[in-house]
Amino acid sequence: MHLKQRQRKTSRTRRPDRSRLVPRRSRTSALTFGKAQTTGLLLLTSLALTATTALANDVRALSFYHTHTGETLTVEYWRDGVYRETALAEINHFLRDFRTGDAAAMDPALLDLLHEVFLRTGSEGHFEVISAYRSPKTNEMLRGRSSGVAKNSQHLNGKAIDVRLTDVPTKRLRAVAYELGLGGVGFYEVSDFVHLDTGRFRTW
Repeated sequence: MHLKQRQRKTSRTRRPDRSRLVPRRSRTSALTFGKAQTTGLLLLTSLALTATTALANDVRALSFYHTHTGETLTVEYWRDGVYRETALAEINHFLRDFRTGDAAAMDPALLDLLHEVFLRTGSEGHFEVISAYRSPKTNEMLRGRSSGVAKNSQHLNGKAIDVRLTDVPTKRLRAVAYELGLGGVGFYEVSDFVHLDTGRFRTW
């Protein structure tokens, strides 16, 4: 066989050593990167668990003064992801129809709405309650006095409250409620209070 032919044959059958294509440093870097990824995932998991724990340990409380009965109430109604039944019962009694004494189960979502409004306004005061639950008798009586009282008012369902915050201008309270857009928002400038409810979003 000719010498050139032997050289071609040899070049075709020789296989490169692939271990030499990846320098030792690169292989070490790859391992380090893999460890970094694993560490990063563990860190993210740890942070997620921490956030979940913080959420579970969250506390929601509200402070009220009733302008008609003169009663006050400060109550922690939610803790560790659960509404406290005894606290809800206290709130239901406090927000009763002060004219008839009738009480109803107030919508917990309404309490959460109040709590969120309180946080967003940066208030350090308390809510002054003008009206909360209304019995059908009271609602009909008020409808006879004013055209602004709805026949199927959310007050009848324990889903509405008329309030003001002691250290926040009522216009600011209204603006924050508008921004949240979580239910009905009515502004009564002359009487200086805001209506909040958990029905569909609407304003007046």
